[in-house]
Amino acid sequence: MIELDLIMVKVLNNKTIIEEVITRWVSTIYPSKDKLREALFNTKKPMRIYIGVDPTGSDLHLGHLTNFLVMKRLQQLGHKVIFLVGDFTAMIGDPTNKSAIRKPLTREQVRKNMRTFKKQASLIISFSGDNPAEVRFNSEWYRSMSLDKFMGVVGYFTVRNMLNRDMFKERSKNRSEEEWLDAVGLKELIYPLLQGYDGVEMDVDIELGGNDQIFNMSIGRALRKAYSEKGAVPQTKSGDKFFVATTLLINPRTGEKLMNKSDGGMINLNDKPEDMFGKVMALNDEAMFQVAELSSEMDLNEVKELKEGLEKREMNPRDVKFRIAEEVVRTIFGVKEAEKAKNNFDKVFSRHELPSNLPSLKLKNKKIAAADLVFLSGVVKSKTQAWRLVEQGALSVEGKVKNNPKEILNLRGGESLKIGKKSFFRVVD
Repeated sequence: MIELDLIMVKVLNNKTIIEEVITRWVSTIYPSKDKLREALFNTKKPMRIYIGVDPTGSDLHLGHLTNFLVMKRLQQLGHKVIFLVGDFTAMIGDPTNKSAIRKPLTREQVRKNMRTFKKQASLIISFSGDNPAEVRFNSEWYRSMSLDKFMGVVGYFTVRNMLNRDMFKERSKNRSEEEWLDAVGLKELIYPLLQGYDGVEMDVDIELGGNDQIFNMSIGRALRKAYSEKGAVPQTKSGDKFFVATTLLINPRTGEKLMNKSDGGMINLNDKPEDMFGKVMALNDEAMFQVAELSSEMDLNEVKELKEGLEKREMNPRDVKFRIAEEVVRTIFGVKEAEKAKNNFDKVFSRHELPSNLPSLKLKNKKIAAADLVFLSGVVKSKTQAWRLVEQGALSVEGKVKNNPKEILNLRGGESLKIGKKSFFRVVD
């Protein structure tokens, strides 16, 4: 049935799109960019490509967008794309870049997190039409996998293979050998094998993921080759398995991931267009061109012109970021929503007017201290931060600044709130 579906879809060997696929959003391709370029240009049958996302949280974000933009191009070329939700592996937890063993998630937490995944992904890739993306869940095979089969997967690698991973070596620093071994969980060693086996089960030609996933994807490539050689899965049409590592969004100041929950800098795909616009405008100036290149479809010639204009001081940094924010929103939501978000931001921050649609802030008790009001808004993560914001004059109620954290506000409902420079709310029951 799979082969019949694939044959019905015409593959396009468009050089421009293929070149964009292997260069714009990509850092590394195994075995090489040249081999993937050749395979994409010469194949007459659709290749099978997948990206896997573990629902460890409920939101996809701009960091995921980079992968989805590659998937979108491959889908446009006529290839079969698969969106794999790692509902089983999420309960184990990817150890990538973690300095300690992750706390496991329950099945209920995973189910709750993944409820809107398809809706968010559908903003970029298509789940309908002549070549719809397919959604899979790796619990399909792991919940019914026999112990014999599992031991077969594990048997291809040694403990040394796993412990040679850079992140595990990093944990060995300033620890005795005994302390180091206690700092690595057995589940963490098994996780890459499970992620790698996903590609075997789905018989894919290409795996796509961020460049922090190179170790996991290399395990998958080795497993795919091993299973092909022993006839467990068909030989590949291209003659080799590929994995494509996309470039991560990195904070130029810290060297860490730009989309980091702990930094409060998340820009999620299910944010409202106007909220997303404002969050892009709030990014530090050093990060904006990386976002333009990796998390939008802005023409790279325009990105180059904006860079040069800024370097020559011919352009205002705000105007440059304004254009990038517009393009990020357009990439995800389309031209009309980008125009509305741009106009709304301009109205609020250039002409100092309230947004047309204020987010609702539900309060059970409307007799509340100013600092508690700020904390309950969710703008900050602690009461200490809320207290500090109020003292700095960052809270306004109906346009009046409140700078006493202890002041008791007698709200009735319907009041407009402004917290900081970019957060607005309407008090409701």
